[in-house]
Amino acid sequence: MNTLAHAGPGPWALLLPLFWAGAAVTAVLLLRRAGWWGGPPHRAASGRPPGDPSPLDVLGRRFAAGEIDEEEYGRRLSVLDERFGDRRSR
Repeated sequence: MNTLAHAGPGPWALLLPLFWAGAAVTAVLLLRRAGWWGGPPHRAASGRPPGDPSPLDVLGRRFAAGEIDEEEYGRRLSVLDERFGDRRSR
């Protein structure tokens, strides 16, 4: 005969909800860090992702490397200034 009274599940019953809450929080944090949830990835004030060179930077690099001549550089620079405004002062 069992003389022990059954008093309920005991304090270990709190471990299962705590486990699932921790798993949910971990999943949300991982998804946000990966950029799959919580909005678009962080962008700089210019609207480009960090580390992405501006069109003026690319144009200057191509001119410095000799890929385009001075005339081509001037034409493309004027187009960029018309389209995006003069951002060389930034």
